Amino acid sequence: MRRSLLAAAAAIALTGTATLAIAQEKQFDAKLAGHAILPANTIIKAPENAPDHLQTSGKFSTPDRKRATELGSVPGKDGVRLTGLSLPFDGQPVQGFSGIKNAGDGSFWTLSDNGFGNKLNSTDAALMIHRIKPDWSTGAVERLETIFLTDPDRKAPFPIVLEGSDTRFLTGGDFDVESIQPVADGFWIGDEFGPYLLKFDTEGRLTDVVETVVDGNPVKSPDHPTLTLQANPSLPMPKFNVKRSGGYEGLAQSKDGTKLYAMLEGALFKEDGKMEHAAEQKDGERALRVIEFDVANKAWTGRSWLYPLSAEGGDAIGDFNMIDDTTALVIERDQGAGTADKACADPKNPAPDCFAMPAKFKRIYKIEMTDANAGGAVRKVGYIDLLKISDPDNKKRQGGGDGFYDMPFNTIENVDLVDDTHIVVGDDNNLPFSAGRALDKADDNEFVLLDVGDFLKAK
Repeated sequence: MRRSLLAAAAAIALTGTATLAIAQEKQFDAKLAGHAILPANTIIKAPENAPDHLQTSGKFSTPDRKRATELGSVPGKDGVRLTGLSLPFDGQPVQGFSGIKNAGDGSFWTLSDNGFGNKLNSTDAALMIHRIKPDWSTGAVERLETIFLTDPDRKAPFPIVLEGSDTRFLTGGDFDVESIQPVADGFWIGDEFGPYLLKFDTEGRLTDVVETVVDGNPVKSPDHPTLTLQANPSLPMPKFNVKRSGGYEGLAQSKDGTKLYAMLEGALFKEDGKMEHAAEQKDGERALRVIEFDVANKAWTGRSWLYPLSAEGGDAIGDFNMIDDTTALVIERDQGAGTADKACADPKNPAPDCFAMPAKFKRIYKIEMTDANAGGAVRKVGYIDLLKISDPDNKKRQGGGDGFYDMPFNTIENVDLVDDTHIVVGDDNNLPFSAGRALDKADDNEFVLLDVGDFLKAK
């Protein structure tokens, strides 16, 4: 009986602790102040000096990876649902924005994702940086400039897809660019394949490739170029310690420009490589590393923080930018897409007229990173819910409902500070594979201006 009572007391104590942890995640209101849309089917031509290989894109997105030679012959799908757009494209899609930074003049720097979802099918997807300008009054998004990324000085420590070409354009088969920080002499970009920290000059030429080190140990994903399968199946597999697509989804910069803070999308795994309980944790929840980088020395400082994913449903992060010296914005999300009112009756057998796994958890957290909590966990100050954005002035141009706007997208990968009371948020539409706004239509690139004054002031 005593053992039972002690067990019951322990269970109550644990439940109380869990409840307290959840209660500490304070929600703040967000109001829609502007909404602008770049249509999904926005295609541009590759530069004239690019190889013929880049004049079309998506040629290797067939299920068997065989080359598709006829334009528009491979239908885009989100699971079993057709999205209305087909590959290959005649040109390069301006799509999949996976990081954003306020340029200070009403425009924003952003970058297209690696291409069509992975290293193998994105070898004809050109890597690009864009400067865009949403017009919150008309809802249009103007593309002011595009910079194509190249490696003319052979800085990549491996053969790139276009190794033998004169111009050496970089593709989604080389790097998976996911986060961006513009600086005076170019751009720092976070990659998921290595994961690497990349530096480009103002013309988009690769100048530095920095390997990732945490606690003195190299960090490698299964897409790291040094990893190869053994010739003999009886020999051990090569070791890696972060999952595919677990590299730098977030990259923030200190306000004085001396430090970068790179956040992994996936948790680090222990050296034993066991999948069960092997991912790095904090207080029982998976936790992601935030790693400090010294810009002047181009070296990791050895300092890091842990970002614990929420027990309420967080599965990955989408973007990361500093507010001031010690606080930052982080997008945290689940893997769902679509609205619950159109959910499939049987998620294990989804149909074309329903969402297999509707979005339930799409948030932006305000976090605090200080000298005091370095080596431990960041402090989550509070969050806003991107599925419940107030819209009393009917600013939305699509989505939502009476008095509210929502972002039920699988991947929301853009957030940055605009001013003391506003932030900008945008989705990554994974063209042409994501359809979360409608059942049968590829998601557009939606950008919203949110009034979140109380959230930004929260301590």
